[in-house]
Amino acid sequence: MSKPVVIVGTGLAGYTTAREFRKHDAGTPLVLLTADDGRSYSKPMLSTACRKGKSADELAQATAEAMAGQLDATVRAGVTVDALDPAAHRLRADGEVLEYGKLVLALGAEPRRPPVAGDAVDAIHQVNDLQQYAAFRAAAANARELLIIGGGLVGCEFANDLADAGIRVTQVYPEAYPLERLVPAQAGAALAIGLKEIGVVQYPGCTVERVDHHQGAFRVSLGDGTRLQADLVLSAVGLEPRTALARQAGLQVERGIVVDRYLQTSAPDIHALGDCAEVEGHLLQYVAPLTAAARALGATLAGQRTAVEYPAMPITVKTSCCQVVCWPPASTAQGDWRFDGEGLAWRGEYRDAQNELQGFVLTSRRMRERMELTEQLPPLIADH
Repeated sequence: MSKPVVIVGTGLAGYTTAREFRKHDAGTPLVLLTADDGRSYSKPMLSTACRKGKSADELAQATAEAMAGQLDATVRAGVTVDALDPAAHRLRADGEVLEYGKLVLALGAEPRRPPVAGDAVDAIHQVNDLQQYAAFRAAAANARELLIIGGGLVGCEFANDLADAGIRVTQVYPEAYPLERLVPAQAGAALAIGLKEIGVVQYPGCTVERVDHHQGAFRVSLGDGTRLQADLVLSAVGLEPRTALARQAGLQVERGIVVDRYLQTSAPDIHALGDCAEVEGHLLQYVAPLTAAARALGATLAGQRTAVEYPAMPITVKTSCCQVVCWPPASTAQGDWRFDGEGLAWRGEYRDAQNELQGFVLTSRRMRERMELTEQLPPLIADH
């Protein structure tokens, strides 16, 4: 029997790659290893599920056993892969040595810990997977006031979701406006207005310095001396690609695990994709590029070597109070922003000296103009 294709990780990247592989190859043994319980679910749903009253069990789409049956694969849950031997095509999982023909690292990313002091630091919640969501939902069951650290995409989605669920939400972030790393000020200001209108109290330009237990709840101390009370604290300050396993095995790692357009790492027969992978310098922790990568990699693993292509893939922020869709211009782009709009509804276009569109942002009712602008954008990675 041929050596198996082994996929480490059963998040969206792992399971989508497995499905794509099985479209091309029904016979090669397939093994998926995961440190969690192996249930299949849609991670983007985690930040919009509270208003719908969804439990973690209700968000789960299939058990590990069901996924194994669908994929004609072995799915081993609760297993930690702690070492790779690229030269021998082996890995070690909980002390057991396994051989692979081809290996896929779909390791995801770890939530960054906020640089916060205080005796309640360990009680700060983060939601990056189904099990963390379950713990957060249980803690939030009786919470009336919740504080969110972070003004990025996930922080804003949770702020909107929890406010809609009837919880009083305070949001603290060091940037001047929400989504500052994704969108220009006009769009960020529109979202700030939308969040305010649904009751979210915002502290822009502020940092959380301490979180302490206080009278059965939490006292949160800000950098400017402000003290706030909260029943629960949620941190959403970004993700860090999980690269330790690859680094220990001698694979090339920069911001993420470095791969080429074929999702190939610096070691033969080891691939990586999703939140842990840096594809030709791009670290894109969103669903659309992950799906494109899984489609290409599934074919490659089956012997049909296929390069990933990234068209322009606008990012949608699921904030119903003021929806946002954007495609930030590349850091090397030379041009300027041009705006049209007012209040919550803005259209921003980033155009270069040749008047070519290099990025855009739309908010609120201007979202309907998304397709028109997307079609004008150059691809991020195209076939040479």
